[in-house]
Amino acid sequence: MELAHSLLLNEEAYNQLGEVQKAEFIFEWLRYLEKLLLATSRNDVRETQKTLVEQLLSLLNSSPGPPTRKLLAKNLAILYSIGDTFSVYEAIDKCNDLIRSKDDSPSYLPTKLAAVVCLGSLYKKLGRILGNTFTDTVGNILKAMKSAESQGRYEIMLSLQNILSGLGAAAAPCHRDVYKAARSCLTDRSMAVRCAAAKCLLELQNEAIFMWSTDLDSVATLCFKSFEGSNYDVRISVSKLLGTILAKAIISQHPGTAASRQSIRRVSLEEVLELLGTGFLRGSSGFLRASGDMLKGTSSVSRDVRVGVTQAYVVFVSTLGGAWLEKNFAAFFSHILSLVSQSHPKATQTQIDAVCCRRCVSFILRTTIGGLLGEKAQLAAVKDICQAIWKLKKVMDAVMSDGNLETRLGSTDVAASQHMLVCALQELGNLIHNLGTTAAPLLQDSSTGLLDSILSVILHPSISVRLAAAWCLHCIAVALPSYLTPLLDRCLERLTGHKSSPEAVTGFSFAVAALLGAVKHCPLGIPHGKGKIIMTLAEDLLCSAAQNSRLSAQRTQAGWLLISALMTLGPAVVSHHLARVLLLWKCVFPASPKDLETEKSRGDSFTWQVTLEGRAGALCAIKSFVSHCGDLLTEEVIQRLLPPLPCAVDLLTQLSSILKIYGSPLKTPSVVYRQRLYELLILLPPETYEGNLCAILKELAADLTAPDIQVAASTFLLPPLCHQDDLLMLSPLLQETDHRFIEEQLLLGNGVACGSLEYDPYSIYEKDVEGDSVPKPLPPALSVISSASRLFGVVCAHVGETQRLLILEQLLDRIKHTKGARQQVVQLHVVSSVSSFLKYVAGSKGCLSPEEMKRFALTLVTGALECPNPLLRCAAAESWARLAQVVDDGAFTAGLAQVSFDKLKSARDVVTRTGHSLALGSLHRYLGGISSSQHLNSCIGILYTLAQDSTSPDVQTWALHSLSLIIDFAGPLYYVHVEPTLSLIIMLLLNVPPTHAEVHQSLGRCLNALITTLGPELQGNSTSISTLRTSCLLGCAVMQDNPDCLVQAQAISCLQQLHMFAPRHVNLSSLVSCLCVNLCSPYLLLRRAVLACLRQLVQREAAEVSEHAVMFAKDSREELTPDANIREVGLEGALLILLDKETDERLCHDIKETLNYMLTSTAVEKLSLWLKLCKDVLAASADFTAVTCVDTMQEEEGDKGDDASVLTTRHDEKSHPFTNPRWATRVFAAECVCRIINQCENANSAHFDIALAQEMKKRDSRNDFLVLHLADLIRMAFMAATDHSDQLRLSGLEMLLVVIRRFATVPEPEFPGHVILEQYQANVGAALRPAFTSETPPDVTAKACQVCSAWIASGVVSDLNDLRRVHQLLVSSLTKIQAGKEALSHLYNESASTMEILAVLKAWAEVYIIAVQRHKNHRQPLKTTTCLEDSIRNGSCSSDGLLDLVYADLGTLSRLWLAALQDFALLTLPSEFASQLPAEGGAFYTAETSENAKLHYYNSWALILHATALWLTSTGFVVADPDEGASNLSRPVTPTSMCQGSSSGATIKSPEDVYTDRFHLILGISVEFLCSLRSDATMESITACLHALQALLDVPWPRSKIGSDQDLGIELLNVLHRVILTRESPSIQLASLEVVRQIICAAQEHVKEKRRSAEVDDGAAEKETLPEFGEGKDTGGLVPGKSLVFATLELCVCILVRQLPELNPKLTGSPGVKARKPQMLSEDGSRLVSAALVILSELPAVCSPEGSISILPTILYLTIGVLRETAVKLPGGQLSSTVAASLQALKGILSSPMARAEKSHTAWTDLLRSALTTILDCWDPVDETHQELDEVSLLTAITVFILSTSPEVTTIPCLQKRCIDKFKATLEIKDPVVQIKTYQLLHSIFQYPNPAVSYPYIYSLASCIMEKLQEIDKRKPENTAELQIFQEGIKVLETLVTVAEEHHRSPLVACLLPILISFLLDENALGSATSIMRNLHDFALQNLMQIGPQYSSVFKSLVASSPALKARLEAAIKGNQESVKVKIPTSKYTKSPGKNSSIQLKTSFL
Repeated sequence: MELAHSLLLNEEAYNQLGEVQKAEFIFEWLRYLEKLLLATSRNDVRETQKTLVEQLLSLLNSSPGPPTRKLLAKNLAILYSIGDTFSVYEAIDKCNDLIRSKDDSPSYLPTKLAAVVCLGSLYKKLGRILGNTFTDTVGNILKAMKSAESQGRYEIMLSLQNILSGLGAAAAPCHRDVYKAARSCLTDRSMAVRCAAAKCLLELQNEAIFMWSTDLDSVATLCFKSFEGSNYDVRISVSKLLGTILAKAIISQHPGTAASRQSIRRVSLEEVLELLGTGFLRGSSGFLRASGDMLKGTSSVSRDVRVGVTQAYVVFVSTLGGAWLEKNFAAFFSHILSLVSQSHPKATQTQIDAVCCRRCVSFILRTTIGGLLGEKAQLAAVKDICQAIWKLKKVMDAVMSDGNLETRLGSTDVAASQHMLVCALQELGNLIHNLGTTAAPLLQDSSTGLLDSILSVILHPSISVRLAAAWCLHCIAVALPSYLTPLLDRCLERLTGHKSSPEAVTGFSFAVAALLGAVKHCPLGIPHGKGKIIMTLAEDLLCSAAQNSRLSAQRTQAGWLLISALMTLGPAVVSHHLARVLLLWKCVFPASPKDLETEKSRGDSFTWQVTLEGRAGALCAIKSFVSHCGDLLTEEVIQRLLPPLPCAVDLLTQLSSILKIYGSPLKTPSVVYRQRLYELLILLPPETYEGNLCAILKELAADLTAPDIQVAASTFLLPPLCHQDDLLMLSPLLQETDHRFIEEQLLLGNGVACGSLEYDPYSIYEKDVEGDSVPKPLPPALSVISSASRLFGVVCAHVGETQRLLILEQLLDRIKHTKGARQQVVQLHVVSSVSSFLKYVAGSKGCLSPEEMKRFALTLVTGALECPNPLLRCAAAESWARLAQVVDDGAFTAGLAQVSFDKLKSARDVVTRTGHSLALGSLHRYLGGISSSQHLNSCIGILYTLAQDSTSPDVQTWALHSLSLIIDFAGPLYYVHVEPTLSLIIMLLLNVPPTHAEVHQSLGRCLNALITTLGPELQGNSTSISTLRTSCLLGCAVMQDNPDCLVQAQAISCLQQLHMFAPRHVNLSSLVSCLCVNLCSPYLLLRRAVLACLRQLVQREAAEVSEHAVMFAKDSREELTPDANIREVGLEGALLILLDKETDERLCHDIKETLNYMLTSTAVEKLSLWLKLCKDVLAASADFTAVTCVDTMQEEEGDKGDDASVLTTRHDEKSHPFTNPRWATRVFAAECVCRIINQCENANSAHFDIALAQEMKKRDSRNDFLVLHLADLIRMAFMAATDHSDQLRLSGLEMLLVVIRRFATVPEPEFPGHVILEQYQANVGAALRPAFTSETPPDVTAKACQVCSAWIASGVVSDLNDLRRVHQLLVSSLTKIQAGKEALSHLYNESASTMEILAVLKAWAEVYIIAVQRHKNHRQPLKTTTCLEDSIRNGSCSSDGLLDLVYADLGTLSRLWLAALQDFALLTLPSEFASQLPAEGGAFYTAETSENAKLHYYNSWALILHATALWLTSTGFVVADPDEGASNLSRPVTPTSMCQGSSSGATIKSPEDVYTDRFHLILGISVEFLCSLRSDATMESITACLHALQALLDVPWPRSKIGSDQDLGIELLNVLHRVILTRESPSIQLASLEVVRQIICAAQEHVKEKRRSAEVDDGAAEKETLPEFGEGKDTGGLVPGKSLVFATLELCVCILVRQLPELNPKLTGSPGVKARKPQMLSEDGSRLVSAALVILSELPAVCSPEGSISILPTILYLTIGVLRETAVKLPGGQLSSTVAASLQALKGILSSPMARAEKSHTAWTDLLRSALTTILDCWDPVDETHQELDEVSLLTAITVFILSTSPEVTTIPCLQKRCIDKFKATLEIKDPVVQIKTYQLLHSIFQYPNPAVSYPYIYSLASCIMEKLQEIDKRKPENTAELQIFQEGIKVLETLVTVAEEHHRSPLVACLLPILISFLLDENALGSATSIMRNLHDFALQNLMQIGPQYSSVFKSLVASSPALKARLEAAIKGNQESVKVKIPTSKYTKSPGKNSSIQLKTSFL
């Protein structure tokens, strides 16, 4: 294929190829040429033009296929447009000659067609350059058309379209001729020709004025004719033509240039609508003929005309646009309603016609009002619709009240107005449903009277209107949940009040049912008590039904309807009424068969009607119960459900005989009864009706083959039984389109009604399958068949073998014995039943065994495979494969395949060939590759042959579809066939005419399957793979050029696959441009394909895709699509606009996903773009909110103001890309802003640092940071938070919360000490205030509380007066909730008020926690509140100010907090304690709603717990009266004093008991939560819980509780151990360790207290007899599980080993201490290890002396282990924090009193000696790693031992010698830092008071030190380190002097003084000395001054004996005095830097 890439055709390569490859080669060359020509310079083109033209024209004769000829023509046109044009006339002549040719053979046809296409292309591109040649050309083409077949007519029409488009107005002379030709084609028998003609006429009307003026009527009539017998594509094209022409007629009314040229007939809007109306009502027949038919009563407009006209209405309005519709809404609306009014009785003469017309009218209203108008205009439309409803209501009232004899006339009036009302009500419901809470102002506006108008028509005599009104109420309730309860109350009240009116009973029961159905869409629910009221009312209606025969039927229906609807409220509500429902269920059926018999003999037609209505209702109620309350279906309930079932089945079997007796009035009730019973049985497990299976099966068989069924409604029965992929192949009607709502009626066929609500009023409470539209149940006669066939599948699978065989045999006989059309119907029913049987068996993994069974099934299915109905064949093929799957036997499967092979080889008819080819594909789908490759080969061979059968496109389509299934499911087996299959596909793509779109679609599926099969191998570079890849890309290119949208969708999904497997080989820019073009395609499936592909592309390369889209939009000369404005707002903006317009859920989901992926990858780089988009979307709504407030003013100002406002809004819209986006889009934009902030958080820190951001922006203006857009963020959050839409308010508050949390700490550089958010406090306050008004829903208030607490806690505002604004909002909500669960609104479920109360309490808790923390940080923690209060009074520091604010309400809060915690504790009890819960619920929840309330408690308990613990701590558990803070409250607080159960209400508890209860409450909740952490437990909850425990244990009283109850302590420790094991977060582990430390402290305090009290008590007795306190008692044994110390050790070991695995001997595999390279831990790790060591060192104090002996080895091992593992050398001799901690711990352990207690003294001494040995061993090189350890750390450890233990530990000679050796060795180390530290340590040892310890060291080391000093003295120190060593050495010597005995002192002083004096300088030397020498001088002088007076005698004698020394000393003193005079004496001999801190560190251990 590479050879094809040249400017001229490589003929040499071309001639060597085979036929198929030649076509491929040509196409590839033409593709390449197109790109090349556009990129080549004009001169180069001219050089090769002649040859190129020859090559291109010669290709015309090589019979090019459709895609090739299109591309050829395009290239020819491009060539002439770039190069010279003089030879173009020859080309045109050549084409004309080819067309004139008389050769009519099929082989010459492609050449003719290619010539036609070339002409079209040339004229389109070159246009007027071609001068007057066009008249001949057009004449020639039109002449050729007369004899052309359909393909020729198709191409000629498209070619004429291109000619017209190129020539524009110049083509006027030919307009009439073209018009005539196109007219005839518009009613052509070929659908593709009709489409092409419509496109041609659409082009023509641009210039041909007559089409939309003089000939307007005839054009319209022509279009109506064209709709007859049309398919979906024709309807789309022709409706576009008709709508556009009519719109043009309206637009051109304005006098313009065209009008002056020729007089044009003016057309008014009325006339245009009248024209369309005529088409809708009378179809294509002329007026006269129609009137004649009407007189005869035969005329009925065919559905396809009606549907076509409906689409034309939509196109008409869409073309004129939203602004036009807004202006002319009233006229348009009344016209559309008039289509179903009484003035046209024909349109609605039968129920079926009426339903279909209503569908069409609804569709027009839905797509125009719902699709074109913005929210503001929609609100106006709602008012107009209300007006219309009122008018219709008045007309009806007049008729109803007129009691004269002419009521018959009235009844037709009523009947006719009903359809108008139904359409108006449904549209009203839909509009409000989509507006959501934005519609709230409308409902509050009394002048509209919206609710009253709907409630008034609920009493309409027509049931359809009553149902529509009920549904409208349902929509209002879903949109505005706050209206749900009031509406329910009003309807219940009317229902109770008007029990005697049949209309009221049915109407209001429908309304109540519809409203109950809305509850599941409203998360806030309805009050629980409503269920009880409804249940009582339903019982009342059922009981009173018999009292009045006029109302029996209505009351019965209403009663059961209410019960059925009640079931949708779910188990929580239904469980309370279940017993009564089951009782009614039991009573509605006779108790025994005998009673049923007697029933039959009694009664008349009417009583049976009522009885059947009642029983059907009961069945429906139980069905509703089973499907909505599955949780309640316990064994016991099922047992109670069962008894009436046999009786219900008995009645089913008797129905036919009852019908015979009482005749037709019972027909519908009996069908409904059957259907209800079947539906219930489908839901119940088959075991429950085992006894009745056979009876049911017989009835089902009778139903399915009943003699009176006339309608073959295959289209609703079979689709569920066919495979989704197969349906796509059958008919576009089965595919999802934007017109599905109206196209459905064509699908069902003329005799079948569409679904409509009146066929089954019980569906009004069910969720509609298709989302938000009205439920559309089918007529009972149809739905009973559907249920019967589904139930047949279940029952047949559960009866015995014989029974099954019998039934199948019967069914086969029935099919054989019926004739004609009836036979098809029966066959259809039977096949669908058997299909569902096989599907059920396959689904439940069953199998079929007996041969007979297989034979029957096979006969049945084979018959269906050869049936003319394509859907039936499709279902049969599916069953065929299911049969093989169920039998599960290789031989049988092979047999099946063989049957198909034989049939396909012999049969010539289309039906058999299509059926069996699909059967082969289905076999592969369910059985994989059918194992043997031989089968695969035969299958593929046969399908190849069928796929090339060009005589029948259907056969090709089915065969290729089947082939695609085989490719998909054969897996790797298919590799061998890939190449031939691919070349077959390419050949067909290049040759199948474009008119056979379905073949192309199947080809696309095959190509897709092939690409999937090849998968990642497509990336390969081998020649075979690259050939395959090129072919795949070529196939995609052919499909992209196909005119059919579904084929284009296939092309896009193939490219998507290719991009996934071989991204380098897919040209991204051309793919993206293709996607952009189709982004707003009118075809839903194409839009879906585009977005699915985009979604995949942006996951990998979002930025590139976005750039390509913008580049493409800028390059493309003609405007893309008017909807997607990529040029201005980029792809992102275009997608947002699309999201706003799109209604398909799947598409919207894909758009959101795509935008999310784009945002994730480009939010930081394109920050401004994203924020601007979001801001535009959100700001577009802001003006709308303003408008609703200003409405009233405008009206007063009169018209002038109005006009001005219209003009200004117009002007705004132009500049604004988003006009009035829907609330859902705005919510999405708000969520995007939050995502953008999150993305920035992971990027540069400058996004949250304004100084840095400004600086970087200065450096490079392209830099962009989030913090620079803070004002915009706040503004967006404010706009969203104050909107009408509740969802948007929630998103806005969430955005505000995110902004506060992220930006709270960003400082404001211009005002130090302030933060950047401070300037926005007014905005924050204003955004929050509306959320606290009384009518705000609780979820918004709850969210706002969260924002309030975050704002206060963030610390942004320091001034109390400013804080009070927001604080006041919290105070107001606190006042509101104080009355507990009773006070809050009764609009929603009780759990909603629980949510609000808890949100308020949680917010206060957060504020209080922060206040306490700040208070702690600012000053020392104050123990009691009273002194805390004083501190507040005195200093109003901001940190205390916050506490002050909270303090006012603390009394109330504490009580509410405790009540909430008690509720939470009760709710978390396991289910077995349910009986102990209070019957009326808790403080804030009711017993019935406890399940829903749990969730809200889970969300808020943790912070409340923490706050309560802090409050209890602050009182120190010493305030006797908890009412202390509540004195200033005006309202009573919830009467819940803690733990005061209902029984002990009278007994007053002592404060001690109250505190104990509270303590246990907090502890209990914490332990319960921590010991079983759910995976969804948040970090916030765990941390809060641990902090609460810390706060609790901060105070002595709770500590004494824990200390005295050892089991409690152990349990807590075990729980904390588990937390540490299961949660990796360091902060949680640290918090846990802190609690552990507090528990150990509590235990220590307890032990001390016991010892103290024992000593006091037994003061007189001898000390020896004292009992041992502490763990381990006298034996020292610690029992795991019973020992606090053991539990603590476990926990500490867990922490230490996780950080330092080497501590675990099992892990290291060596028992001994092995020196290993030490390691530094992370900061978190170090903190954890240090905390664990602190706890370890505390443990001995909790033990008895014997106990301490047991644990000491472990503690020492761990402590020394940490020291050893982390003793890393750090610069400057610092110790790592873990080493410091282990030394501190060692010191704590060594100085423990247990070491000296007489019982444990000897054991301790031994153990401590061993520990010291261990430390010494760390040093001695086991291998060469010892130098890694830090000597200083080890020396310090030795020193700690020497100084902290009793002398006998360290003074034994062997140890002492080793220690001294270590010191000696260290003194020899050259490192100055080590030397300094060594001197410091020795300093402390020499000072040790006990000579036994210190003397040996002095003897051994003093001389050493002396030598060192003298050495330094000789060479003089050179740097600060040496200076420091010297100074430390001197200090050690001085210490020696002080320690030495009197007679040893003088020699020591004599050694010391000369060294010191030698460093003194005289005044001259002092001036020039270095800073080191000067420091040394100062140091020496200072020391001499001290020593001299102390040892004056020695001093004097020494000075006297050495004159040199004396002279030096005097000079120095003198010099010093001089310098002192000069300097102010500040320097107190400053020590060198760094020394101070390090000394402190050391001394803290020693």
